[in-house]
Amino acid sequence: MSNIVEAKSLTKNYGSFTALDGVDLTIPRGAISGLIGPNGAGKTTTLKALIGLCDVDGELSVAGRDPRIARHKLMEDVCFIADVGILPKWINVSQVIDYVEAVHPRFERKKAEKFLSTTDIPANKRIKDLSKGMVTQLHLALVMAIEVQLLVLDEPTLGLDIIYRKEFYDRLLNDFYDGNRTIIISTHQVEEIETLLSHLVFINKGKIVIDSSMSDLSDIYTEVLVDADKVDQADALQPLYVRKLLGKKSYTFESVPKEQLKTLGELHTPSVADLFVAKLKEIKYG
Repeated sequence: MSNIVEAKSLTKNYGSFTALDGVDLTIPRGAISGLIGPNGAGKTTTLKALIGLCDVDGELSVAGRDPRIARHKLMEDVCFIADVGILPKWINVSQVIDYVEAVHPRFERKKAEKFLSTTDIPANKRIKDLSKGMVTQLHLALVMAIEVQLLVLDEPTLGLDIIYRKEFYDRLLNDFYDGNRTIIISTHQVEEIETLLSHLVFINKGKIVIDSSMSDLSDIYTEVLVDADKVDQADALQPLYVRKLLGKKSYTFESVPKEQLKTLGELHTPSVADLFVAKLKEIKYG
């Protein structure tokens, strides 16, 4: 199977609120995929569905299994790190390692201890006495010591300072990712992960608005710094989004040939952050 995640028509309602509204999603094996969306867009519900923590309607396969009926076996191949530290506050670091070693058949204690030896985290220190950065490092040490196919991260560096955030992603790439494992990252810090990603998913109001490889984005989306005398021509091409930039107008276009756009001004590929804003504030015509 070339895709580690395949979902079709996923739906989830919480009373009158629709968290997922017919979500179709594919994530290739070996991808580093960013799941991006505003608050309440359906990101966390999607992630919970993928790891069997949230029952949904529709078709769903993760690492060849349906999380709704085979979660126990699935979690041998999947690891999950959430935003908040969920480890018991009374337990110490060594006891955490003992526990994970006892419950996970693919955990390698020596790998975790080797990683922790590069940090300032004492083995006898309790979780409640660790900083948030240290707790994140501990989570990462545990995860990287488990041989899994898929790592799911939900706002993993939220609340960390820039040094810890950079170290987190550096260690993730250098010590965990090998080109075969898959990583899904949900975060608001889009700029920090853009250069890591090979695949991108935008979700808004429970619907997928982009599901694309990063390499295809430059073929689909173009940002043009339009010359003042070409504004009317640019407007006629029905841009996705328009903003003021450096005294000019920057236009974002979707699926408009670059040959047609190059006469309007300077062409760029929009950043993930700019594309995210463009899709959320998309101009409606007709």
